[in-house]
Order: sequence, then C-alpha cells, then structure tokens
Amino acid sequence: MIFSLGQRWISDTESELGLGTIVALEGRMLTVLFAASGEQRLYAIEEAPITRVRFNVGDEILSHDDSKLLVSEVVEKDNLITYIGTRVDNGSASELRETFLNNFIKFNKPQDKLFAGQIDKFDRFVLRYKSLTNQHQQQKSKLRGLLGPRVDLIPHQFYIAEEVGKRHAPRVLLADEVGLGKTIEAGLIIHQQLVTGRAKRILIVLPENLQHQWLVEMMRRFNLHFSIFDDARCNEAYLDSINPFETEQLVLCSIDLLRKRTHFENALEADWDLLIVDEAHHLIWDKEKPSRDYQVVEALSKSIPGILLLTATPEQLGHESHFARLRLLDPNRFFDYQKFIQEEEGYKPVATAINELLDNNQLSNESKNSITELLREQDVQPLFNIIDDISLENDERQSAQHELISNLLDRHGTGRLLFRNTRSAIQGFPKRHLKTIALPLPEQYKTAIKVSKMLPSGTLQEQAFRALYPEQIYQAFEGGESNSWCSFDPRINWLIDLIQQLKGEKILIIAAQAETALALEEALRTREAIKSAVFHEGLSLIERDKAAAYFAQTEEGAQVMICSEIGSEGRNFQFAHHLVLFDLPINPDLLEQRIGRLDRIGQRCDIQIYTPYLKGTSQENLQKWYEQGLQAFTQTTPTGHTIFELVEEDLINLLATGENDNGEVDKLIKLTRSHNDKLKKQLEQGRDKLLEINSSGILHNSDLLDDITEIDQKPDFTQFALQLFDVVGVQQEDRGNHCLALRPTEHMLTSDFPGLPEEGTTITFNRKTALSRDDVQYLTWEHPMISGGMEMILSSDTGTTAVAILKNNSLPAATTFLELIYVVETINTENAQLKRFLPTTPIRLLLDKNAKDLGQNVTFDSFNRQLTPINRHISRKVANTSQPLIHQLIKDSRPTAQKLMAEIIDQAKHNMQQTLQQEQDRLQALKAVNPNIREEEIQHLRDQQSNFEKILDQTQLKLDAIRFIVSTQS
Repeated sequence: MIFSLGQRWISDTESELGLGTIVALEGRMLTVLFAASGEQRLYAIEEAPITRVRFNVGDEILSHDDSKLLVSEVVEKDNLITYIGTRVDNGSASELRETFLNNFIKFNKPQDKLFAGQIDKFDRFVLRYKSLTNQHQQQKSKLRGLLGPRVDLIPHQFYIAEEVGKRHAPRVLLADEVGLGKTIEAGLIIHQQLVTGRAKRILIVLPENLQHQWLVEMMRRFNLHFSIFDDARCNEAYLDSINPFETEQLVLCSIDLLRKRTHFENALEADWDLLIVDEAHHLIWDKEKPSRDYQVVEALSKSIPGILLLTATPEQLGHESHFARLRLLDPNRFFDYQKFIQEEEGYKPVATAINELLDNNQLSNESKNSITELLREQDVQPLFNIIDDISLENDERQSAQHELISNLLDRHGTGRLLFRNTRSAIQGFPKRHLKTIALPLPEQYKTAIKVSKMLPSGTLQEQAFRALYPEQIYQAFEGGESNSWCSFDPRINWLIDLIQQLKGEKILIIAAQAETALALEEALRTREAIKSAVFHEGLSLIERDKAAAYFAQTEEGAQVMICSEIGSEGRNFQFAHHLVLFDLPINPDLLEQRIGRLDRIGQRCDIQIYTPYLKGTSQENLQKWYEQGLQAFTQTTPTGHTIFELVEEDLINLLATGENDNGEVDKLIKLTRSHNDKLKKQLEQGRDKLLEINSSGILHNSDLLDDITEIDQKPDFTQFALQLFDVVGVQQEDRGNHCLALRPTEHMLTSDFPGLPEEGTTITFNRKTALSRDDVQYLTWEHPMISGGMEMILSSDTGTTAVAILKNNSLPAATTFLELIYVVETINTENAQLKRFLPTTPIRLLLDKNAKDLGQNVTFDSFNRQLTPINRHISRKVANTSQPLIHQLIKDSRPTAQKLMAEIIDQAKHNMQQTLQQEQDRLQALKAVNPNIREEEIQHLRDQQSNFEKILDQTQLKLDAIRFIVSTQS
C-alpha cells in the first residue's frame, strides 16, 4: 500500500474517531490526524491498522462545507483520489478531492462499511439477523404484552387481561373477590397497553398504605418502574418542570395527595392515557354531595381516556354506590339511577335463560321464546335442536350451549364494563384446616396483666390492642432483657416442637410486631439451631428479597419464615402450606390478608392454620370470636369488615378487659353469627351469576395459556438470550436451581447493557423458579434486558457486515455468494399498534454470482453452520477485490427485494382491513342491543383503518446487513 499526504483513512480499531488524514510520513512511521475527534495517531507503516476510504460511482458524499456530491466518476492521480459528479443542491458539475471530504463522515450503509474495511465479527452478524427475526415474531404475536409478567398462568386473570388489554382506552371495573388477583389483572392490562403502544402515560391512585405494595408488585412482576409522588417529590420536580406530573411517564400517588388543590390541578392538566384507582369502594358518592375523593377521581376520569377501577366489594356499600362507580366509567351511559334499576330488571330474562341452560342443559318453551326474542337478528333454532338432541355427543351439545350463552351475554348490561369473579365460581382453591392450641398462662404474665389492669392507660382501643400481647406488658413492667419472655412463654416450646415434627416442610409464621418476629428468630436459632429467615419493615427491599429467597430455596434454605405484619402484604409464599398465627390482629381484613399469603388461587395443597393462644386472656376471646362468630379461619370473610364495624364497640370492650365471666363473649359470638348469616344470604342473593360467567372466560375457547406454556417450554428463547450475552460480552455464571448470574465486563460492546445493574444480577428462564424467588429476574422476550438488548443491537451498526469462508468440496474454489438482509419498516415507528399488522420484517436474499436468489431453498441456520469466520485483514482484501461484483449484485437484488416487500405490504393491508372491519362490525352489531358499546371505540377503529392504510403506503425498504462468502475446498 502506498501512503501519501492528504489521503483519507479510517481506523480499524477505533472507528469512532471519524475520518483521518495522513499529515506526516517519516521513515517507517506515519501520522494520521482525526480532526472530527481532535485525536492524532502514530502508526508503523508496515502494520498500520487503518483502511483507505474510497467511494464509488453512485454514492453521495459530503464535502468539508457540508455540500453533497453525487459521484459519477472516480479519478486517482499521484496517489490521491478526485471525485467528479454533480452537486445535489443545485445540480451543477463539481469535483471534490479526497482531502476535502467532511471529517464527520460516517459509513451508515452496510456496503460502505464493508468497502471501508469496517467488517464485523462473524457472530455479530448472526446475532443481528436473529434479533431482527425474533423482534419480527414478537411484534406480530397475539401474545404481545402477556409473555413478560412474572405471574402464574391462571385462566380467569388472563381472560380478563386479554379481553380488556386489547381495547382502545379501556374503561372497566375489576371487582374480583379477595385472593383472585385484581392487582395482577390490572398489571397485565397495564403491561399489555404499554407494550402494544396503546398507552404511554399511566397514573395509579390509591390509599397511601398501599403505595409500597403496588410499587413492588409492578416492578417485581411486570418490570414496570413507577415513581411514587408525594409532597417532597413534587417539590423536587418543580426544578425540571412547572408541572411535576409531567416529569415521569409512570406515576403512582395517594388519593390524599390529590385532595390538595395544587397537586390535583397539576395531575388534571397532565396528559394521561390510563388511570387506575385501587380500593374504589372508598369513593363515597351522594347525588347532592359526593365526597372529595369521588370528585377528584370523577374530574380525572373525564379527562383521561382509559380507566380501571379496582374493588373487592362492588355492591357491599349499597346498590346506589355501585351505580356511582359505573358512572365514573361512562357518565353518558349511567346518568340516572332509577333508569339503571329499570334496565337491570330487563336483563332478568337473559339470566333466567342462561341459568336454565347451566343447571339442566334443557330449555323450557318459555325460555326458548325469550331467547328467540332477545336474539331476534339471529336464527337460533339450529342451536336449540342440537341442545335438545340427547343422541348427540356431550361436547357437541355443550358447544351449542356455549355459543348460545355467549350471544346472550353480549346483551348483558355491564358485561363489558364490570368483571367479577368469586371463589364459589372459580375452581382451584385449597381447603383451610384450623388447629387451635390452648396453652396455660404463665405466672409471670398473670402478674404483669394484673398490674396493668390496676394502672390502665390510653384509650379503650389502645388497651384492647395491648391486651393481646402479654409479652409486651411483661417487658414494660418487668424490664430486663428485651427477649426474656421467650424463656417461659409456652408458645415458644410448642412452636419448636411443631417445627421439628414438620421437618422438611416450609412454615410461615406471622406476628404483629417486628420485635416479636426478631425475638422468635433468635429463640429458634439459639435453642435448636433452626434455620429461619426473618421479614419485617426495618429491612430494605433488597434485604427482604434475600430473606424471601432464603426461605424459597428447596435445599440449604430456611425451613421457617418469620414475618411481622408487613409479611402479610404483597408477598405470596404459595410453596408453603403451614401457617402459624403467633398472635391475631383485631381487624378481620388483616387476618384475611395473613391467610391470603398461602391461600391463593394456584396453591397446590390444603392450608394448615395453627393458632396458639393463652387461656383466660383477650387472646382467647379474639380467637373464639373469629372461629365461632365469623368462621374466619376456615372460610373467606367478605362480610368481615362490615360486621367488625357493627360490633366493634363490644369487641374492643371485651378485649380491653379480657373478661368473660358473664358470658359476654358467647353473646357477642351469637350476635356476630346472626349478622354474618344475614349478610352472607344477602350477598348470595345479590350474586350476579350472569356476570360471573362472563368474567371467568369459561365460555371462550382460547388457546392463550396453552400457547404461553408452549413458548415457555421451547429452548429458542434461552438459546438466543445466551447468544446475546456472549456476543455483547456479559459474564455468565451458573448458580444452579435454574438460575444464572450475569455481570457486566470491561469488554462489552457498550458501556451499559439495558437492565443490567453495575453490580450484576441473577436471572432465570424458568417461570416456576421465578414465582418462588423474588430476588431473581424472570427473563422473557418482553423483559427490558432482552427487548432493550435487541434494540441496542439493531439501532447501532453492530453486525451489519461480515465476510466468511464456505468449505465445500462440491463447489469450485472461489465460488462467491452475497447474503443481503433487507428490512421492511413503516416510517411511523411511534405507532406501535401498526406493528401487529406490519412488524419490522426482514427479507433475506442469498445471491450467487449471477444474482440468482437461493435463499428460499437454503435456510439461514443450515447455511450458517457451514461457514467459517476469517480474520479482519483477509476479510478486507476479499471485500475490496470483489467490489465491482458486490456493487452489481446489490443493484440486481433491489427488484427482487421490492417485489417481496410489495407482497408483504399487500398481506399487511389485507390483515389490517379484515381484522379492524370484523371488530367494527361486531361492535356495531352489539351496540344495537347493548348500550355499553361506546361510539368512540367504533370511531377509533375507523380512524385506525384509514390512518394505517396511509402509513402502509409509505413503507420503506432498507438494506440492513450484508455478508460476503467465498468458497474453498478442504
């Protein structure tokens, strides 16, 4: 190679330096100035790691004054190149010597990079193509948005998520009973709306005590990083914006914060796509004077397109209150309470007909007449004939029943707005078995309690609370070591015996106070060396995760987890089925939360509940009230909160005194049982079975969960993820139990890898492992580490060029092939919803020297396995030698690629028109019989149809990557 002053070169090892100029030649050394970066390099002439920049006819090049030249001729004289052509801006003839090329020129086209010697490693080209094909598959998948969350595959939850998440600006009330997963359903909907581009800015409003639980749930299960906004955060955000709520996309705040006028007005002015309100039954409404909370949510709901209201008690506070929440969802539809009542009366024939079908599989003539009238636009007689024909298979008759019921459900008044699943309607819950353990009251406690009663302090409620924890009364009066009560409290010996009897089985222990939990852990460890984890509010989030992980480990893990009351919030330990309630909370809702850590849908075993209590104390009174009055240990108690409010005064008085001489406890139990029976009867009568059928999704023959399970079990994703980490340079270490430790290294392609902390992280590809261990990240196609990793590769020029050797004795030596990867993509990349019809689509062409495409017959993987990488120095020589051939093949490939693109666009248009038209037709037909279909939903589909057609007409074709192959004989 002859070097001359003024020649332009680029660095093979530091391409980011830009275009270099040879400024000095001295003996065996040369100096290159990289003006764009202000750097200078001194190289040995014989081993200089640089490549000459040479453009070709047809290229557009940039001069030092930023004008563009379209090259028509390339002339080399005195070892310097002159480009002759026409200026792009005015069409005049012009010349440009290479010395005056723009210093900031970058080689964006893969062919320019190839000829400039910027040739990537072989495995990077493979990773780029795999990223393109996998991204294409994910963008068009009907499961998009549902694959990523760390959740169990529970049918009714995914049915609701699929049904609601695909809607434009959904407005629904999620009202499943406690333990059925409303938060999970909301998270699935939020995740789906974000991933599919239907929503970008989301506001969650909830009681202050639930903020942390939601924050952790969204982060751990859905990889969604919400920001909690309080007074301090809002004041801090004023530094960046006049409206704090515009500084984050995903915001979580308390309803208390929004009661304050300034914060409320700022939240109202911010542009949101979706509003979520938890504990919506606290929004008290009165026609004349609605509560401040209700007014806040009402104002937000009028300006935010989508809204999810969450409550476990849709009608517990009264039918009119239920109407008020529906009014938030659609004020135009629910504007008059009396009309709403009349309308509900009109749905009775639908409910009667469906119940008849479900109960005895036959229909009376009266019901047939009602159904025929309800479905008058449809001929239902063939379905009646199938249902009545007992000679047919049960599956065929059941299919006809389900079709009939589905059509009837579309007429149901709140079927699209309200989803309500109950434990009685959903299968899969364990049984609860109670084991009460009555223990003698130690003398030390007797003395302390007696002294305490002689010197009462605080309110009656405070006295009642204190009476439930004799160990604290003892410590307060006796002093001494803080945990000295553990040496004589009979509950400790009983607990140790139980743990030893259940050797090998996981046990969850919940106590009210963190001090109690820590004392229990110390007692178990020091007396019997029992391995236990402790979980309380004093621990950081990472420390809690570690404790939970230690408990979850099957081998070498803790047998026991000891939690303070916070352990009954937000964490599920469904792999355990022994629950010890070391003490009891006064509030029935808290008790249900504690039991709910194990008693949740998806629990595989019956729950064994142990309640040790000290005889003759307030503990015994509370135990009896729960067990005999509410049956709260063995059954869920949807009536618990209401009954507690009814008898609270009597209960608190009994607990504060600890007395039961006059049978006061029995009287209270009798009164409680009477209230409970009455309320349960009312709830059962008020059950909307029609709504429960619609909410459960049992009539919808969906393969959704089967499809997700199949993807979970395929090795494709794991293989790609490991390939991504290998190529990028992420260190991997097997941790066993389906876990892998990842750490960044100094040799990565980029300084930061998306979603990978500086200190590293532990990941798993196994859903079951992820569900039992909060300390590991669950990797799926939708995890930010994978989606971000693919985006990082595809948005850069990584892997856009490669040169390889094909060892094949059946081919003449030096036979050449050119592999071209084109990409079809819409110009409006912001509209993520369009991706389901036209995802970014790779087109692969494999051309021989005559431009014949072999790609249809030779797959990428089979061809790739036959190739061998070669070093960069030889690659550059091979590419430069073959420049004329490669240029011609690229030119010849365009018509083939454009023809394939036209076919892809035509198919996308057909799918888009067909899908959106079907959705419009269905909603239009339902609107005639069910006023819950909003006109804006239908109009949105019309607008989409029109806009997507225009965008598809502007689809572009881009050459994304190129690989040149030369054959040799082994």
